[in-house]
Amino acid sequence: MSDSEINPLYEQIIDDLMRQKFSIADHFFSPEEVATLRKSLLEKFEEDHFKKSAIGNQANEQIVDAIRGDFILWLNEEGANEAEKLYFDRINDFVHYLNRTCFLGIQDKEFHYALYPEGTFYKRHLDTFQNDSRRKLSMVCYLNEEHWQIDFGGELTIYIKENGVESERNIVPEQGRMVIFESQELEHEVKPVKQPRLSITGWLKTR
Repeated sequence: MSDSEINPLYEQIIDDLMRQKFSIADHFFSPEEVATLRKSLLEKFEEDHFKKSAIGNQANEQIVDAIRGDFILWLNEEGANEAEKLYFDRINDFVHYLNRTCFLGIQDKEFHYALYPEGTFYKRHLDTFQNDSRRKLSMVCYLNEEHWQIDFGGELTIYIKENGVESERNIVPEQGRMVIFESQELEHEVKPVKQPRLSITGWLKTR
């Protein structure tokens, strides 16, 4: 894509973010691309590369099961396999578009695979730290099996405040769905899951 081309999907995401601080993009990756990423995640999980997730950043990290229960594996772009290169290529294209059209100044990114076993969750929180406020946009791409059912749980609940009134938006983790939201503005949680829930989660960061 040349710098002068308009990307309708990216434009819709930008419009959503400006209007409501979050966006749900159901076709950010194709079903074939999602299947490739899902296979990569499961292979690495079965090879025992994942670790129990923690809360806080690296300077103040602790594992607290009562707050979150997922297992994660940080992605390294330089050491990415073919599936992960596909993912980073698309994310880099999106970042370039954002910086060109919205002047967001995204300079860095971090992503990890996430697997929530049955019965786990992530309590309500904000994706920013007291000693590090560089996270600008949070991104979650769901790699679940096709036809995720409502009774499987695992919804992403986003809390929205308008004119002093709080409301909730419950987002089903359907296969291939990308959810993007403002890291420092919207509190959110992952409801308890009744089936293993797979995703790539990460952040676009300013300097």
